[in-house]
Amino acid sequence: MSDSHKTGAMSTQSLVTQIAALQDYQRYEDLHWSGTFEEYLGMVRHNPRIARTSHERLYDMVLDAGTQTYVDNKKKITRYKFFSDETHGGRDAIYGLDIALMRLVNVLKAAAMRYGTEKRIILLHGPVGSSKSTIVRLLKQGLEEYSRSADGALYTYEWALPEELRYLTAGEETFRSPMNEEPLKLIPPEWRQQAIEAFGLFDPGDPEAGRKPFRPYVPGQLNPACRFIFKELLAIYRGDWAKVIQHVRVRRMLISEEDRVGIGTFQPKDEKNQDATELTGDINYRRIAEYGSDTDPRAFNFDGEFNVANRGLIEFVEILKLDVAFLYDLLGATQERKIKPKKFAQTDIDEVIIGHTNEAEYERLLENKFMEALRDRTVKIDIPYITKLQEEIKIYVKDYNPERVRGRFIAPHTLEVAAMWAVLSRLEDPKKQNLSVLQKLKLYDGKTMPGFTQDSVKELRKEAKREGMDGVSPRYVQDKIANCLVSDRGQANINPFLLMNELESGLRNHSLITSEDQRKRYRELLAVTKQEYEDIVKNEVQRAISADEEAISRLCANYIDNVKAYTQREKVKNQYTGQDEEPDERLMRSIETKIDIAESRKDDFRREIMHYIGALAVEGKQFDFRTNERLYKALELKLFEDQKDSIKLTSLVSSVVDKESQEKIDVVKQRLIRDYGYDESSASDVLTYVASIFARGEMKGD
Repeated sequence: MSDSHKTGAMSTQSLVTQIAALQDYQRYEDLHWSGTFEEYLGMVRHNPRIARTSHERLYDMVLDAGTQTYVDNKKKITRYKFFSDETHGGRDAIYGLDIALMRLVNVLKAAAMRYGTEKRIILLHGPVGSSKSTIVRLLKQGLEEYSRSADGALYTYEWALPEELRYLTAGEETFRSPMNEEPLKLIPPEWRQQAIEAFGLFDPGDPEAGRKPFRPYVPGQLNPACRFIFKELLAIYRGDWAKVIQHVRVRRMLISEEDRVGIGTFQPKDEKNQDATELTGDINYRRIAEYGSDTDPRAFNFDGEFNVANRGLIEFVEILKLDVAFLYDLLGATQERKIKPKKFAQTDIDEVIIGHTNEAEYERLLENKFMEALRDRTVKIDIPYITKLQEEIKIYVKDYNPERVRGRFIAPHTLEVAAMWAVLSRLEDPKKQNLSVLQKLKLYDGKTMPGFTQDSVKELRKEAKREGMDGVSPRYVQDKIANCLVSDRGQANINPFLLMNELESGLRNHSLITSEDQRKRYRELLAVTKQEYEDIVKNEVQRAISADEEAISRLCANYIDNVKAYTQREKVKNQYTGQDEEPDERLMRSIETKIDIAESRKDDFRREIMHYIGALAVEGKQFDFRTNERLYKALELKLFEDQKDSIKLTSLVSSVVDKESQEKIDVVKQRLIRDYGYDESSASDVLTYVASIFARGEMKGD
């Protein structure tokens, strides 16, 4: 061998060795543990929770990721961190659906406690693109990873036979439980519960340590193939169960969708190609020659989706498109927790059955009398679109951020206006005459408005029962953002106007728009969004010109001191002279007129401000002027008015800009870049746009 070949062989070996060093051998051994039934009983005695049911395991998996509670409009909400997908950096994170996910987890909790919902199909129902598939994907992925953790470990068994007994398995040394059953099922059902109680295979709990009692719930018989082998061995050993169990080897079970272990997925096809054996398995005709009969359970492939999903979860994609022929298998699996393989007795299963469907399919279910039995065995959980602006924005920021989008700059508010339009399309028009749909959006997003309390927001949600079940899908918005990013129109960045034009042009051929009235409404909401964006950038330029949060804070404190003194008929201490003076009416009115508070309304407005501050104090919160949108706007306008004369922004739209004005404009531009996330080009665009509004005399106070 030449020197060069020797060097190549050595380097290859060296690399292989180095790569092999990355492997965690101890973890591999833990995940592939196998042992005797006696050893397994010892493990159950030490930790009975390894014998949990599928619903118990799924519920514990969600809880183990942690929870966070918060109050939203006087309603206590629990956020389950599992659905934030922090393990994978938020790759499949669910946003803005905490209430829907609470309902789902409550169903799992009731099922884990065997209150009846374990005998139901969990049906996720909602419009297209509302995260139904993502929720199920998270549950499946979570189960895979949980089964590989110490807390989520679960076990199954196989038969290990000596040569003289291998005729029972067609010459094979081992015969795995084809449905990966719980090893405790090998204890005959007649004395299974007695054995669990008598030999301490349960946890009595410890109230002081906060540990709840737990008893393994292991109902039913072995699957037909293992039951056949068990009975044959029992006959050979003249009923000696202990000798039969010597041929059992318990092993760790790793749930895997790819390996078809513990996770099944069924997707309906056209009626001609649907076959019930896809759910419950089929006869293995090659094995009939080995075992001599098509009624021998060992000659059966337990590879239907119900079979492989045992101990885990089965997903039905578009469940309501199932052919009626499949209905009976599904009903039996749901209510009786049994399936009926061809030519064999009913077989026990333990799995979470979860399906998802869209609005149109569900409406069809309600009209179909043949499906009444299915409806009766279904727990429907609505998965609506997001109706909170900040949560909707998170969807697009996750997919279109500087790390993922290279070579194109996304101007500030571009994703925000897309999210705003999408959310507006999902909201029902308020029944209150004095409230616009945009104001409703802001209330839902946590903004405050005079005359509206948290109870008002609760009432708004209560009266709009179908809110979030219609409107624009996030997928449509994502498609249009992608179009803007790959367009070759010459722009180095994409801005809100480009994206809004793309959103509007797409409405002409949108396949989910069913009427011209709907198309017209979406266009009108785009106009509302454009006007709101105009207000946002005007305010941003105002802030960039005044650019002094401390000055606004001082102005606010001064205003609140004067309002407090005015409403309580007191005097205000002048911080410079130390003298007690009458409240500064001129200061208060100069702020209030900026938001059109009439002279006749000033007393009411001032009392509202003080009541709001008082209500916050009762809840242990401090007043922050940023949360009161109207007051914040008034303060900014007042400060802007005091400072605007120092810069001539309208000179931007003229052909001649003097050096002093240009320097001041450059300062504002740099503030937009530094404080608001613009780049050079988008900052110039925004300033030019706002300057054109100044030039038209549309800006208040100009």
